[in-house]
Amino acid sequence: MGKHLVKFIPDNIEVMVEDDVRLKDVIVQKGIKFEFPCGGVGKCKKCTVDIIKNDRRINTLACQVMVKEDMVVEIARKDKNYSILDKGEERKVDVQPVIRKVKVKTSNPSLEDNRDDWSRVKESLGMEETGVKLNVLQDLPEKIRDGNFEVTLIFSGDEVIAVESKDTTDRLLGMAFDIGTTTLVGYLIDLNTGKELTHVSSLNPQTKYGADVISRIIYASQTKEGLEKLHEEVVGEMNNLIKKASGDTGYKPEDIYAVTVAGNTTMHHLFFKILPRYLASAPYVPVVKDSLTVDASEIGIKINPAGKVIALPNIAGFVGADTVAAALAAEMDRAEELKLLIDIGTNGEIVLGTKDRLFACSTAAGPAFEGAHISCGMRGATGAIDHITVGEDYKYTVIGNTMPAGICGSGLLDAVAELLKIGIVDKKGRILRPEQITNDIGMRYKERIRNINGIPSFILENETSTGKPVYINQKDIRELQLAKGAIAAGIQVLLTLYGAKVEDIKEVLLAGAFGNYLKPESACKIGLIPHELEGKIKGIGNAAGVGAKLVLLSKRELERAKQLSKKIKYVELSAVKEFNSFFANNIGF
Repeated sequence: MGKHLVKFIPDNIEVMVEDDVRLKDVIVQKGIKFEFPCGGVGKCKKCTVDIIKNDRRINTLACQVMVKEDMVVEIARKDKNYSILDKGEERKVDVQPVIRKVKVKTSNPSLEDNRDDWSRVKESLGMEETGVKLNVLQDLPEKIRDGNFEVTLIFSGDEVIAVESKDTTDRLLGMAFDIGTTTLVGYLIDLNTGKELTHVSSLNPQTKYGADVISRIIYASQTKEGLEKLHEEVVGEMNNLIKKASGDTGYKPEDIYAVTVAGNTTMHHLFFKILPRYLASAPYVPVVKDSLTVDASEIGIKINPAGKVIALPNIAGFVGADTVAAALAAEMDRAEELKLLIDIGTNGEIVLGTKDRLFACSTAAGPAFEGAHISCGMRGATGAIDHITVGEDYKYTVIGNTMPAGICGSGLLDAVAELLKIGIVDKKGRILRPEQITNDIGMRYKERIRNINGIPSFILENETSTGKPVYINQKDIRELQLAKGAIAAGIQVLLTLYGAKVEDIKEVLLAGAFGNYLKPESACKIGLIPHELEGKIKGIGNAAGVGAKLVLLSKRELERAKQLSKKIKYVELSAVKEFNSFFANNIGF
């Protein structure tokens, strides 16, 4: 087999490639920033590149091209400022971290008092016995003498895990991470005061292997290297964020002694390099649900060598630690009145209940809410239409106040809701032909209805940064109907099992980026959330991140999270016979 030279422009990256290798695999292996939202199966049509041959440009999908000759590949720059939600509704807790420091000053040994070093330390602690790691005893003789018999002990629970010379109690940091399918957010916390020093965020680099968890489960399960790569991607990016956060605040990664993580069950397994294969098929069984505490060095997290990583517990295969963290942040376990918590992303996690009973489910909403599988869809980034009004006036807003390049999930929600109001989209979700429109306001916009690639479409804007119109089409509306129908059906199932009615819900808490940016009236107009609840909707931001911070700050909150994961009863929707009929009934508008 021969080799071919593939050159990627405009970055001028060159690589020799074996014959019949997929262009997608070359891009991934070379570490070029590029995404394959559907995992490279040709469904989403988002991985377009230009192959330049004999002064001709051939626009094609990178996931479908096999390298059979030398080629020049142009990848459009997609450097955008992504709108990543890093704020949440905070609550105060007493600072009692699992990791703590204790300064110890011992007496000096002498011929009259030649007790061992460790006995002197225990005496100064006022403890007859305490657990200690071997490395502490190995380091103790030099550390204690370098500090003139003053040392600082680092405790994890009741065990001494490290020793430092002199008094270092003023430098005790921790970092809480929300590991999302799409984004990573980290919060650097002073564990002495509980103060947040800074927060950092980035896209989850695993997105190059697929926008949704199923794509990543498949990738991790198909090859020996798949799991390793996905693990290294997320751990590597978290280490980058740790380095940035500590550097920005005048600290070092070695000053961080604890990291807490909250993520869905798939992200949890990939982070710990646990094969998630059996999450993707019935009965959707995770390897572990318990809270885990492991040495940071064991999984490659670059903090203090003695540092610990603490993962919040999962609930089930598709309801993970991020839901536990959000429920903890929202204090669902102390709710006196019926609350509904919804975290809408590629999956829609739903929790319903009070302090007495809590039910949870996960709905396969698909990535439509995050812009994937939508014709002009994109994430919430510079150039995305995020809100739109179609009425007496036609108005929209664009993230970054630039020319539009596409539409994100909140914009899609608004657009469909607005077209429903003015009679351009009917209750079944069909885009009407111009001659079918009877609404006076709708008739003003009928020239925007066109067939694009043989599919009825509504033009949102012709003047764009890409030179191509931004629009939504019939297929996009169907994708939205499937996603919102699944969530609405999930809510209905939980209400039925709980024995409650929609009007019994006193508060609706929307967690996550999409929930934070959507308009409640649009969500209710399309039936994503029952219209009776419009006045009860409250956004609580990145609740998973808040929950991870609470656990980092307080061992009581960690214990509370463990109890919450056991208290919340998981409902597998595929095992509920009414789900399909509920889903069918909620497809329409």
